[in-house]
Formats: sequence, C-alpha cells, structure tokens
Amino acid sequence: MSTNEVRPNDATTVRNDMKFELVIIPVSDVGRAKEFYGRLGWRLDAEFNNDDDFHILQFTPPGSGCSIIFGKNVTPAAPGSAQGLYLIVSNIEAARGELAAHGVDVSEVFHDGGGVYAGSDAPYLFGRRRVSGRDPEGRSYRSFISFSDPDGNGWLLQEVTTRAPGRVAGDTTYTSAGDLSQALQRAAAAHGRHEARTGQADPNWPAWYAEYMVREQSGEELPQ
Repeated sequence: MSTNEVRPNDATTVRNDMKFELVIIPVSDVGRAKEFYGRLGWRLDAEFNNDDDFHILQFTPPGSGCSIIFGKNVTPAAPGSAQGLYLIVSNIEAARGELAAHGVDVSEVFHDGGGVYAGSDAPYLFGRRRVSGRDPEGRSYRSFISFSDPDGNGWLLQEVTTRAPGRVAGDTTYTSAGDLSQALQRAAAAHGRHEARTGQADPNWPAWYAEYMVREQSGEELPQ
C-alpha cells in the first residue's frame, strides 16, 4: 500500500466537510425571476452581468445555508424543470401567510394521503395524493404547502418541528428569532403538561426547556 493512500477507517484521517450550498434554477426571463424571488423577501447576494452572454444572480431564502442561482447561460436545463425544491419551516401556517402576503399563489396546507396518486393537482412526492389540511396527528415532516415561480419551477415547504434521529449533529442552533420563539413555545406547552402530571410547579424549568429543545432538534426521545 502506498504511504499516500487514504484509508477511510484510519483514525488519523481528517474529514473534509462538504456543504451543499447552491442550486441552479432554470428560468426563461432573468428580470422576471429577479423580481419574483426578490418579492419573496429572499436576500440578493450577488449579480454579475456582461450583457451579451452571461448574467447570473444569487438569492438566499431567510435562514437558509443553501442559495439559488439563475440567469443567462447558466444551465442547459429547460426553464421550469426544477421540481421538488424543499424549504423547511417550523410553522407551516405562518409560512403560508407570509408567502400570500407577498402576492404568491400558494397552495392550501395539505398532508400526504398515501397510496396511489389520485388527485387533480400535480403529484408532489412519489406520486402520492394531497389531502387538505395539516397532518391530523401533527407529525413532523407530514404537512406541506407548495408554490411555483413564473417559469413553473416547483417549491415545497415542509413543516419540521422534531428532527429524525441523526439528522442534526453538533450544537443546537436556530436560524431566526421566529424559529427560536416557536421552539420555546413548544417547550412551554410540553412543560405545562409536565407540571400538570406532577401536580406541582417546576422551579428548574430553564433546564427542562433546554433539554426539551436540544432533544427535539436532534430527534431524540422528548422529556416527559
């Protein structure tokens, strides 16, 4: 074996992080797309334009670690062919209200009905069917809304309040004051049920809140 060969299981091997940070959105009208994504309140990070053969813009959704780029001579993909672009939110109704306030034609809240697709709307996930309203059990990953940009590129917003085990590693973080506020509200509601079960006030509630919020984000079993 060469001394320069990397062995994946070698404890001395240093892993390089690979951060997924850009998605290309194929559009037909750059100016129209710029107006649309700017109207959503997404941050315009950069714009480069040499007029004749190259024009590129980068936008980032609020709190997102991944950005989108679109423009002229950026991708050979057909305009509108990007589908199933996921945006994760912690409150699906609030997200829908915000999009509607920006003038976006956004769907009603729906959940996955399972089985073979049988609806009149466009399939959104593995050909299953949409059922109106939030997931009846309030489960994480199960409630959605959708919208499209002017070219028909399709976006899905998915409500995630409790992460699947192993999905999030490292420190507990929140990408906005709104997400933190909603996490605190969920912890407060759960803590209220905890105090009702014990029949007494919990003077150590800050530690209980902290434990609940860390476990919720990492997908661990929640404290009772």
